[in-house]
Amino acid sequence: MARPSRFATPQLLDAAVRLAAESGPSGVTMSAVAAAVGAPSGSLYHRFAGRPALLAEVWLRTVEDFQEGYFAALESSQDPRAGGRAAARHIVAWSRTHPEQASLLLYGEHDFGWDDWSDEHLLRAEEGNIQVRAAMAALAGALGLHGRAGLDRVTLAVIDLPLSLVRRHLHGGCPLPPHAEDLAERCTDALLTGDEDSDPPSVQGG
Repeated sequence: MARPSRFATPQLLDAAVRLAAESGPSGVTMSAVAAAVGAPSGSLYHRFAGRPALLAEVWLRTVEDFQEGYFAALESSQDPRAGGRAAARHIVAWSRTHPEQASLLLYGEHDFGWDDWSDEHLLRAEEGNIQVRAAMAALAGALGLHGRAGLDRVTLAVIDLPLSLVRRHLHGGCPLPPHAEDLAERCTDALLTGDEDSDPPSVQGG
């Protein structure tokens, strides 16, 4: 019977997240992760084909963990505005309870070596992006917001705005204030409330 591995993959990824939070993606190397958990470097190569695979797994696991709760929040109510408010709160609350993982979202997938990812990792990333786009389109439709302007309004309300609140504090190295969830929810609700005419009027030439 094979001896159980001393170093589990989640343990290695947790160490990689801590390194990324401390030093950015450039701090995540095979040798650095191995040293962080006291593992031989070879144990990393048993689980990850190389550094690009390690970076891809760090990014994708973080994003997928975040998105699981985010989509659940969006779908938590039959009232689309309530779902949007819940999603905004989730962004802030998740970032508060997962500060290291949230710090990774200050970067982008290209900072985590996107150009060198395997087809499998690229597919996982695209599936997540498709799910986000579909969720935004569904929310816009449920709110009666049509066209590109309506989609942009919803995306700003339930993604960009609450993330900007989180990023401002993370960039400054400050903890999120106690009122951050309420503030994000109120701002999101204000954007989701209003008329259904989301497309700007055309300008007629003289």
